[in-house]
Amino acid sequence: MTVRPVEPADVPAVVGLVRELAEYERALHEVRLTEEQLSAALFGASPALFGHVALGPDGEVAGTALWFLNFSTWRGTHGVYLEDLYVRPRYRGTGLGRELLRTLAATCVERGYSRLEWSVLDWNTPSIEFYRAAGAVPLDGWTVFRLTDDALTSFAAAPPGTAG
Repeated sequence: MTVRPVEPADVPAVVGLVRELAEYERALHEVRLTEEQLSAALFGASPALFGHVALGPDGEVAGTALWFLNFSTWRGTHGVYLEDLYVRPRYRGTGLGRELLRTLAATCVERGYSRLEWSVLDWNTPSIEFYRAAGAVPLDGWTVFRLTDDALTSFAAAPPGTAG
């Protein structure tokens, strides 16, 4: 079982995995990610996105974890926000997903980061069970909010003191 940082040659496979994840989450229509965008985010002059891949026994990229740093003002340290964790169905149950998550936990510990966080869809019972088995707990009382597309543009352009 091999987990290692994403390399430039992995980008096409990782974009494919992101698309597979979006399809699983019933949101493929929302994916706009290109190989060029992912390459720039991971390997540009000031990378703000990081990633790992898990290789299957055949050397194929079988899973990925894409993440970025956040900061906890309450704890006074950075943390890792896991944007995507995905393992191809034929490799599930082999420990690759657990090793990807464990690698990120180890990164947090090694660097003195205080948190490893992510979101999971409420209906995704297999993932919720997987995360609970790792010792993760849901944050009750918190709701994720998001501005995108027209709502983001409209709010950004709103004059000060208006609702949008």
